[in-house]
Amino acid sequence: MENEYSEKVTIDRVEKDELPRILALLDQCGLPKDNLEPDLSTTLVARNNSRVVGCSVLELYDECALLAYVAVEQSFQRRGLGQRLTKDALDLAKHRGVRTVYLLTETAGPFFSKLGFESIPRSDVPQEVQHSFEFTTLCPITAQVMRISLKEEIGHQPIQSRER
Repeated sequence: MENEYSEKVTIDRVEKDELPRILALLDQCGLPKDNLEPDLSTTLVARNNSRVVGCSVLELYDECALLAYVAVEQSFQRRGLGQRLTKDALDLAKHRGVRTVYLLTETAGPFFSKLGFESIPRSDVPQEVQHSFEFTTLCPITAQVMRISLKEEIGHQPIQSRER
């Protein structure tokens, strides 16, 4: 699936001037964006030429992280780009010393399950993640909680700009 793009798409770290486009993309995907001030060092974007067509946002908490967002522009969906953004975010987390990544979802449980995430009870999430804005305010209590362990090798090259 990685090479099904009709145009060249690269995945790399976000540039500060791309934040408005990320907010617009989250809005287009129906994802909440309240209180979003991502750490630029843990935010990745997928670009078609210079246009942002996808993003992933990690929040780091010591040895764990929250995968706060994975979003792909509708015209680029179903081509493997969401998988690439997720895997690259997991690689970045592992590179930063993270052992476990958590996420909340209302609709994408099957997508993340295919990537190795498992459903868990909220009570199994470390307190520092449970105190995040996503857990306390942004996502409803009914959102599915998922986790993946990064003890094993993720399996592809380190985060850097690369063509897909």
